Amino acid sequence: MADNLSEALKKLKLASADSATDSVESCLDCLLKALAHNNANASEKVQEMGVLSLLPTLLAPQSSCTPKVANIIAEVAKNEFMRSPCVEAGLIPPLVQLLHSKDQEVLLQTGRALGNICYDSHEGRSAVDQAGGAQIVAGHIKSLSQNTDPDNGKLLTVFCGMLMNYSNENDSLQAQLINMGVIPTLVKLLGLHSDNTALTEMCLIAFGNLAELESSKEQFASTNIAEELVRLFQKQAEHEKKEMIFEVLAPLAENDVIKLQLVEAGLVECLLDVVTHTVNGDRDEDVAQLKTASDLMVLLLLGDESMQKLFDAGKGSVFERVLSWVPSHNHQLQLAGALAIANFARNDGNCIQMVESGIVQKLLELLDRHVEEGNVTVQHAALSALRNLAIPVVNKAKMLSAGVSDTVLKFLPSEMPPVQFKLLGTLRMLIDTQADAADQLGTNSKLVERLVEWCEAKDHAGVMGESNRLLSALIRHSKSKDVVKTVIQGAGVKHLVVMAMSEHMIMQNEALVALGLIAGLDLVGAEKDFVGAGLVQVLHKLLSDERTAPEIKYNSMILICAVMGSEPLHKEVQGLAFIDVVSKLRSHENKTVSHQASLTEQRLTAQS
Repeated sequence: MADNLSEALKKLKLASADSATDSVESCLDCLLKALAHNNANASEKVQEMGVLSLLPTLLAPQSSCTPKVANIIAEVAKNEFMRSPCVEAGLIPPLVQLLHSKDQEVLLQTGRALGNICYDSHEGRSAVDQAGGAQIVAGHIKSLSQNTDPDNGKLLTVFCGMLMNYSNENDSLQAQLINMGVIPTLVKLLGLHSDNTALTEMCLIAFGNLAELESSKEQFASTNIAEELVRLFQKQAEHEKKEMIFEVLAPLAENDVIKLQLVEAGLVECLLDVVTHTVNGDRDEDVAQLKTASDLMVLLLLGDESMQKLFDAGKGSVFERVLSWVPSHNHQLQLAGALAIANFARNDGNCIQMVESGIVQKLLELLDRHVEEGNVTVQHAALSALRNLAIPVVNKAKMLSAGVSDTVLKFLPSEMPPVQFKLLGTLRMLIDTQADAADQLGTNSKLVERLVEWCEAKDHAGVMGESNRLLSALIRHSKSKDVVKTVIQGAGVKHLVVMAMSEHMIMQNEALVALGLIAGLDLVGAEKDFVGAGLVQVLHKLLSDERTAPEIKYNSMILICAVMGSEPLHKEVQGLAFIDVVSKLRSHENKTVSHQASLTEQRLTAQS
């Protein structure tokens, strides 16, 4: 075979120079045979003998050899090492010219050749881009899309594959295709040719690529992609096919308009069906499908309109089905159920209705099952749901009497920052305006010790911030001397002083109000910590800085007056010439600030 091939390639060189069509044809046949037998070896031979450079002249539009030459190029370009040489041999411009041919076989082989040269090849894509190949192919797909003839389906499949190889993982080329209007054409193809498996798969892969690009979502939303994908999904029995559709649905479902379209097209019913059929399965594909379907369900609930439609005033069958996942024995369903509740709990009306319906108990039972050696993602999701449900004021007392804080405290030993973060947020939401609960939790020395520890979690800014905020909230909502004493004993005061310098105004304010209460309720007990943490210097800084917000200046002056009863703090205030800073604030544009400045100045003057 090797000798025959060498002979044929030599003849091809001579025959192409003489333009002897018959002998060229027989050489091409021999080469195609060799490529079919051992593609890599035959391709190496073609490269060694410099045959590629002969091929551009053999790609004449009128020549009978042209389809075979294009077929040979398609075959050799299956090898990665041949793609750049194909570009260097100048094959792209004549191939692109052949795209204007009316001959179906020429178009088919040319599409294959260009698609294979573009596969994972920057040089190939660049050359096709410069020659304008993608525009011509996109035009063909558009004009051929209505024709359901089987031969035509083959050509469409090759052309779609070519565009896919051309643009795969290349944002700028994908954007180019989107600007050409390829998306509506491909969606039409999917609808008209849904019985053509190869073409359908090619469309799905193309959608998967293009859907990753943000700019594609708007175009997809203006088509009936949701209906087509749901219709296609309903027809599939095989796991692989369903997975292919899932891979397109996931990036598309990130767009809120498409979320709603998918819900209206009946995707949710399909997903619930998948869950029913796979929940008790132990095959890998069952586990994979269950995860994908339940994850996608949760994603659909992230859109406000799609979520509200499925909630359906708390009576939606989908809502009820998803709730039944929480007591399930399957961790994936428990997780999806808890995340779904957290997503449904995004407005007060839903939260109030859900708490009334007894959801809290289900979440607490779920958390109890995950205390020892628990699943961290399930813990995180259930705590997220409880945190959201605790936002409306009317829910707080109900949730507290249901024992939410007791269950949440069982996770205090957790070393997982995501769980710590949600635990803190849930407790902070629960005690907001709830004095008794704040008092009870604020005198829990174990909790306060843990908060102080987390206030130093510099590697986890979220946990650190939430710990500070909860520490402050315990004092602000309880206004209790016992809570203040517990925080002082637990060495929490210095963290609140640091918090007063936070870059977030809301945290500065919470810190200052808590520090004011500490000064008012137990100045003697806190005096040493105030001095050690440099409280007076912090207040001086806040009042001197022109960028400090008016309410921060106001609360800083209130705090200065509150600490004047302490001798060492009083001395520090005098030493820093506060009167100069405060007297300037008497002319502040904010009336509350200027009025407080006058009062503070009188206090400082009287006590100097």
